[in-house]
Amino acid sequence: MNVTLRQLRAFVALARIGSFTHAADSMHVTQSALSGLIKELELALGVQLVDRSTRKIQLSEVGREFYPLIQKIVQDLDGALADISNLKALKKGVVRIAAPQLMSCTLLPEVIAAYKAEHPEVQIRLTDCAVETVPARVLSGEVDFGIGPEREPTPEITARTLFEMPFVLVFPKHHPLQQQQRISWADAVRFPFITLQGQFAERLTLDLHASLRDLTLNPSNEVTFMTTALSMVSANLGITACLPYAGSLVRLYQLQMRLLHDPGLTRKFLVFTRNGRSLSPAAQSFMEFLFGFVEEHEWNTSADSAATDSR
Repeated sequence: MNVTLRQLRAFVALARIGSFTHAADSMHVTQSALSGLIKELELALGVQLVDRSTRKIQLSEVGREFYPLIQKIVQDLDGALADISNLKALKKGVVRIAAPQLMSCTLLPEVIAAYKAEHPEVQIRLTDCAVETVPARVLSGEVDFGIGPEREPTPEITARTLFEMPFVLVFPKHHPLQQQQRISWADAVRFPFITLQGQFAERLTLDLHASLRDLTLNPSNEVTFMTTALSMVSANLGITACLPYAGSLVRLYQLQMRLLHDPGLTRKFLVFTRNGRSLSPAAQSFMEFLFGFVEEHEWNTSADSAATDSR
């Protein structure tokens, strides 16, 4: 049966209104066009749906049984089309993101709040997790996209650079290093140094050794979360290194933040998406908003201005 949506809409309008003239007006077509659509539908179905007379029209027995079924189909379709329109217009939608704990408690809440101010109907669901699990959550489809430090590329995941930042040293007020105009890694490792466990400390050690073979990072403590490291620094138990995007948290702990030199090490953070899976309008919108937010942020202007003292 070659039945069209337009024919079904014509039948629903006629059955609901009970008049060819008024039903045609509701569909913005001529009366003859509406009548033609009904006849085409009856011909396609092989049954008469409408009993016509000079005075009035009424549904046939088949038409009366057919009407509630078709009415529900048309209503469900209209609802689905309205949902798609709302998704396109960002009047609804859900965005799911995975990011490391430090980024989840510093940068991303700021981005989410700014985005929600423009698109309050869109839900943003943030998963704070171990940095090593971010790509896996993207690959499994648990999240729309993930954010994390640079990793070895895989064919299943596309990575797009969000930012590249220099390391900064974090230390308490009145620390001896505060008096130095320029702080090197060699200066920093002379003091008790607190690092994060796992790949963070391993890669940092390799990078330092590659630049200065006689420079060794021997952490006094290795912790899981940067918040723990900052608490220990605040308690004068050592110093640590992080990236400038965490400046709001560093200031919350009333600590100092200075750019580290010799060597000037940096870290890239990437946005990970799964190949072959298109993003929803809301997820695509939020991702582009995130890139714009980072591009305009004060710590992304230059390496030097990114790491000024937090005084």
